[in-house]
Amino acid sequence: MRPTLSTIGIACASLLFAFVGLGCNKSDAKQAEPVASANVAAPVAAAPRIVHLGFQKIGAPFLLKARSEALDRHLGEHSAKAEWKEFKHGPALLEAVNAKEVDVGYVGETPPVFAQAGGVNFVYVATDPPAPLAEAIVVRKDSPVRALADLKGKKVALNRGSNVHYLLVKALESAKLSLKDIEVVYLAPGDARPAFETGKVDAWVIWDPFLAAAEQSGSRVLASGEHLVDNRLFYVARREFAEQQPELLRTVLSEFKNLSDWESTHAEDSAKILAQSSGISYEALLVSEKRHAYGILPITDAVLDAQQQIADSFRKLELIPKELRTRDAFLPAAVYAEKP
Repeated sequence: MRPTLSTIGIACASLLFAFVGLGCNKSDAKQAEPVASANVAAPVAAAPRIVHLGFQKIGAPFLLKARSEALDRHLGEHSAKAEWKEFKHGPALLEAVNAKEVDVGYVGETPPVFAQAGGVNFVYVATDPPAPLAEAIVVRKDSPVRALADLKGKKVALNRGSNVHYLLVKALESAKLSLKDIEVVYLAPGDARPAFETGKVDAWVIWDPFLAAAEQSGSRVLASGEHLVDNRLFYVARREFAEQQPELLRTVLSEFKNLSDWESTHAEDSAKILAQSSGISYEALLVSEKRHAYGILPITDAVLDAQQQIADSFRKLELIPKELRTRDAFLPAAVYAEKP
């Protein structure tokens, strides 16, 4: 049930008229006439509050932006409106949260750990269910690499600080290897794909829908996240926004939930929308949509414990500069969660 909406009163100015009594007599009586009314400024409506939403050309926020009628309407009921800002990946979005350019964003499980270690003042507000099959380590079809142990001494590309960073760590551990046993090449997806396809790197650790596109191009999955990582996606918010504008945060999360409900039964429509601007084929996006995990879940102790494991692993590997407590990036759900 949507929470009661608060209203903003608009002050009304009253017109002031001065009357001057004119002298009269029995033979020449005149009705008193008002003088010109004082100039009174018309009431000025308060400027709408702005909710800054970060998005990528793939994923739930892009779909919400494309189907924003309900969000616009419900934010308008709070005298607010959405403004959207595009990012190439989660780490850049969280940097914008730190710069107060984004109020609500959607990122993988690893970027928040790096962001918290870097002092970004955000909070976890909700999560998708785990989707371990939606990320993987891939090699070319003709690659001699047949098992994870074969990655020793090889060049492996990934986006630094993204969700696949943790997948690579856990995959190597399962083969009794570490990051020191390979040559890590940090590349964003747009640069990693040509490097991978031309043989400049031996393997690529990547997420959907780029993963689905690579598979359709003939790449072979060496290991997915199954049995290694959860691969959750998180809704995060700027802490000050979550604390000071809980009703706006509730509104945004409610529309994300409605979107997820729609997306879960409209994979084809979702893939068509995403294909229009992402540069990824409809077929690859459809594969990605069908293995996406739908629904929006609250942040629980178990979720925070899983994030703590990622933080502890990265600290041990000296990928982050200090120890941290993931619970420090969490507010009580009652502050902003949709009431049952």
